[in-house]
Amino acid sequence: MRSTRPRLAAFAAAVAAATAITLIIPPAANAVTVGAGSYATERPAGAAGPSNSDGAPVTPKVTARMAGQPVPTNEWWSSLVWQRYAGNPYGENLYAHPMSFHAQAQGLGVGYPNTAAVVSNGTAYEMLHRDDLFVGVAGLNAPGVAVDGWSDWTVSPLWTGGGRTLRATIGHGLPFVHAEATGGNARVAFNAAATVWSNTPGVLGVTINGHEYALFSPSAWTVSGSEATSAAAFFSVALLPSRDALALFQKYAFSFVTDTKVSWSYNAGTAQSSATYSATTVARQGTQTGTLQALYRHQWLNTTDAVTAHRYTSPRGEMRLREGGSFTTRQAFSGVLPALPLSSQADTTRLRNEIDAELNAADPWKGATDTYWTGKALNRLSNLARIANQIGYTAGRDRLIAMVRDRLTDWLTATPGEAGRHFAYDSTWDTLIGYPASFGSDRELNDHHFHYGYYILAAAIVAQHDPAWASDARYGGMIKMLVKDANNYDRSESRFPFLRSFDAYAGQNWASGHAGFAHGNNEESSSESMMFATAAVLFGQATGDNTLRDAGIYLYTTQQAAIGQYWFNKDNAVFPAGFNHGTVGIVWGAGGTYGTWWTANPEEIHGINMLPITGGSLYHGAWKADILQNIAEMRAANGGTEVEWKDVITEFLAIADPAQALANYGGGLEPEAGDSRAHAYHWITSLNTYGTPDHSVTASVPTYAVLAKNGARTYVAYNPGTTTATVSFSDGQTLSVPASSTAWRGPAGSGTDSGSGGVNPTSPTTTTTTTTTTTTTTNPPGGRNAFASIQAESFDGQSGVFTETTTDTGGGQNIAGLGNGNWALFRGVDFGSATGRQFTARVASGAAGGVSGLVEVRTGSPTGTVLGSFAVGNTGGWQSWRTVPANMSPLTGKQDVYLTFTSGQPADFVNVNWFSFGQ
Repeated sequence: MRSTRPRLAAFAAAVAAATAITLIIPPAANAVTVGAGSYATERPAGAAGPSNSDGAPVTPKVTARMAGQPVPTNEWWSSLVWQRYAGNPYGENLYAHPMSFHAQAQGLGVGYPNTAAVVSNGTAYEMLHRDDLFVGVAGLNAPGVAVDGWSDWTVSPLWTGGGRTLRATIGHGLPFVHAEATGGNARVAFNAAATVWSNTPGVLGVTINGHEYALFSPSAWTVSGSEATSAAAFFSVALLPSRDALALFQKYAFSFVTDTKVSWSYNAGTAQSSATYSATTVARQGTQTGTLQALYRHQWLNTTDAVTAHRYTSPRGEMRLREGGSFTTRQAFSGVLPALPLSSQADTTRLRNEIDAELNAADPWKGATDTYWTGKALNRLSNLARIANQIGYTAGRDRLIAMVRDRLTDWLTATPGEAGRHFAYDSTWDTLIGYPASFGSDRELNDHHFHYGYYILAAAIVAQHDPAWASDARYGGMIKMLVKDANNYDRSESRFPFLRSFDAYAGQNWASGHAGFAHGNNEESSSESMMFATAAVLFGQATGDNTLRDAGIYLYTTQQAAIGQYWFNKDNAVFPAGFNHGTVGIVWGAGGTYGTWWTANPEEIHGINMLPITGGSLYHGAWKADILQNIAEMRAANGGTEVEWKDVITEFLAIADPAQALANYGGGLEPEAGDSRAHAYHWITSLNTYGTPDHSVTASVPTYAVLAKNGARTYVAYNPGTTTATVSFSDGQTLSVPASSTAWRGPAGSGTDSGSGGVNPTSPTTTTTTTTTTTTTTNPPGGRNAFASIQAESFDGQSGVFTETTTDTGGGQNIAGLGNGNWALFRGVDFGSATGRQFTARVASGAAGGVSGLVEVRTGSPTGTVLGSFAVGNTGGWQSWRTVPANMSPLTGKQDVYLTFTSGQPADFVNVNWFSFGQ
């Protein structure tokens, strides 16, 4: 998985220790042209590709039959195809819902995790897999498992060993395991005391661990001890919602699912996105076809297709059973925009000054080098271009568009031997990796939808002003390559798997490429996933590619329904009793976590599902009450109003209560890396003037918004076409929108934001980076000033710590070699008459994937009570520095302070340059 910073595994038991080994390969030799852009066919020298936890390269575990097919990664079942751990050839727990699975030498472990446990001091809930039974073949002892087939939400693992084979088909919502056996009798072994409550020819009903199962075979079952066997070449095992469902399941027991597919469409006239989920079946015995499918909450709430009275429990709430091979969901699309309209009350001089502050910075890119941080910078600068255009600051607009366009052009062009700022295609794993990479986007194929979405969104803004640049003949073709790598929507595209990151049935993306966790796969920043969908809609609309646009609308509407339920629990029907949080930072296959990969700070736990704030963020308006609840919970956990990511959190608040947000904003808030003061002020004042999202009204174009204040509506629409368009709204209103423009009309005013003009071809924009020296406050006589920077190398005692020269700002030394059980003592830290309530440290980490830990503050001894802590993992290198804050218990007077380091892995995980305290 991934996030905007280094990540700590939410479930330590699921993460294995890893040691990074750099894979050295020859420099890029060739580049494949795509329009005017290109991508490399080999990685740059010294760069890494998909690897196991030891850093060794891995290849897909597929059978000969599947060789040459684009390999799915980032799936709920990806640990089957990607051997993450050298000693485990069987994969990790698989959460298909309602069933769960784990491959083993004897076959497929099957379970039904339907009881939630609230763990980690109430910060997580989990429904972990437990083997109730094993599906296999008598005598099977396979040395591993390979993948012999897949479809949109099913997978077919294959076991081979000792002259025996087992092939199983399992999937989301599929309450059956369809099995095929050779070389021995079909075998189902019970992993706990079993009660047989029905035994008729070919049908066995059995209860294990309180769960009801049915075994179906063309031949009779023989029960002996803790197993049942049958002389059958094929058989099924079903999870029953209750014993009285046996007859219904027997009807479909031999109708094997051979394929699953999702298809979608968008009706502009009704603003409705429809998706059909179809299972293809074949009758292995008799003539019955069709199947049973368990629908997730986000599905059954949005379909008119009938479901049965049968129910299952899952980490996603109640699942409802449907009889039939297909069903269709229908959802209204609430629209996206390149930018909100300019408020008639906004201070345009202030906006101009704040834009200039960004333009005239020594480094407008803020040191961004890798795909993720470059993407955030592209988003920040392109947002400013739209605001500059609205206030008539065309010179600033043109500089910003040129900067964004030229940096995109650089990244979208590969040359032989180039070390950075390009994409390279990995034909082994059928993926496009940007270098420099970050957060495992290379070794683990994490987060491509997060990273690349920013590029696509920025390109959509450029396309408004320079449509020729965005054409397929120029750089639009490479932008669409980025879309297809992360979420390929074109089934005829053979270079990428279909919807790599997006789980069509589960309704969400998965962040981890390998899914090598006991809790399954995971997704943290649902809002960055929505940013990707927004980008696909806007780029498709701007370039006239309706196929891309409609795919983006499908991703957007489906995720909106899933996010409201599974991240925000908007109906209070998903999170289990005892989990006393109204939101989660991370969704796992097995549950959810009120946390992030890198910190337990409530502001970032909440904020990671808010950022980035874009013209596609108005989907949150579907749960305004939950926005207010979300903010209240965050402030309560934080002990006061937000101090980090204040701009993002305040913009999020504005979607429900813009007046409160504007009052909180005041003279300006320190922006998050992907945001700016100008954008935050523009967003908040716009919503305060025109109102909050009104999703009851739709429009005849997908690029629109309806805002309402005191019952009065403002209508907004973007028209990328070359002629004026009349947009119709479902409440009978119309809006005339000039070509290449956004227009708005409402009680608080009307206006037009032209997307055309300026930006003639220019040479690449260059910037100069300067270094600022930080002065460290001298320790007061007799002690150290708690509220000044305390150099870590000035310790008075230590265990397992050494010093080294740092390349961080200001130079000097840092402490290093910091791992589990190490500590450093700093005597006489003087808080004077003030009270310290915050702790901040300057840290860096080059730890391998999966290696992370806690930096802690204690007093009195290295084993004293932990007063404050934060989590840290790889920051990009042992001299790649980040300043990380954390709240802590109050400290006063003069204290002997210990920095202690705790990790679940033996490897070193962090360096520290300095630390300080705050009030």
